[in-house]
Amino acid sequence: MNEIKAFAATSAESGMAPTTISRRVLRPDDVAVDIEYCGVCHTDIHFARNDWGMTRYPVVPGHEIVGRVTAVGTDVTGFRPGDRVGVGCLVDSCRQCAPCGEGLEQYCREGPTLTYNGEDRHDQSPTFGGYSEAIVVSDRFVLRIPEALDPAAAAPLLCAGITTYSPLRHFGVRPGHKVGVIGMGGLGHMGVKFARAMGAEVTLFTRSPGKVAEAEKQGAHKVVISTDEEQMAAVAGTFDFLLDTVPVQHDLNPYIEALSYDGTMILVGLLDSVEPPLDAGGLVFQRRALVGSLIGGLPETQEMLDFCAEHDIACDIEMLDIGEINAAYERVMQGDVKYRFVIDMQTLAAQ
Repeated sequence: MNEIKAFAATSAESGMAPTTISRRVLRPDDVAVDIEYCGVCHTDIHFARNDWGMTRYPVVPGHEIVGRVTAVGTDVTGFRPGDRVGVGCLVDSCRQCAPCGEGLEQYCREGPTLTYNGEDRHDQSPTFGGYSEAIVVSDRFVLRIPEALDPAAAAPLLCAGITTYSPLRHFGVRPGHKVGVIGMGGLGHMGVKFARAMGAEVTLFTRSPGKVAEAEKQGAHKVVISTDEEQMAAVAGTFDFLLDTVPVQHDLNPYIEALSYDGTMILVGLLDSVEPPLDAGGLVFQRRALVGSLIGGLPETQEMLDFCAEHDIACDIEMLDIGEINAAYERVMQGDVKYRFVIDMQTLAAQ
């Protein structure tokens, strides 16, 4: 075991603070990575504060990890020291079930092993995330970061990026399609960029008139103020796809009505119950579909990174000293970041 510096929460009320954790000695298929950058995801806050009632303390968040390989196990042939790599939301899965066989490890029948707040499948030790100096991961769950990508801006692609890319690619968004993106946060701005790069006509739905210029800057062709009944009525029945990135309860019915027949609404932000209730007639009478999507498997995540390099796509970020992480959490809760924080992990050395 190797002892390294990290930041952890020890209770729902503790906040994040410096600590020391252990990383395992390399197994034959392992890759050791010195962490350069780690994105801050809203999920990190949920786990740190036990919002979902499943946190195992101490918890070291961080599943948007970019760094350099420092060592590899004896069976590893695809990576070597010095390579710039990424680690996303998953670090293992059963590797035997049908989803795993298709490269859809996020849907592993046994449940994938999360990068943090998980349990190692071999020795049952807790998994600790990217708010740390280094990480050790099986080579199957390590991604190549293309040299064309800025490594700091690439970090959030490993969660926010793949969460929005995966459903757009899976459902076949292509030139000629009309895509609406609901919400203009960390997920939403990536959804706009991807849909635009895939050739779709992109419309942003937002409650805030103040986001019109920003949406156009990100690549949206049009903006609809969702609280304006006239604007919503004008787009009824027009969209092939809607990507809903809003993470809190909201009325889905007006957006369902914005879909064309055979249109599909994709939920990537909402993990709670649907309130108010869904009017099923809005689906049935136009053969519309309401679906959900969760991150992406490893092959698709690598495809997404390569797509970003080809199309010059990156997440809009604000760099962060890790000593500012508790203040950053409060700013995330207030929506005061455009659009993702990324921690410069070199600042951990001073803690």
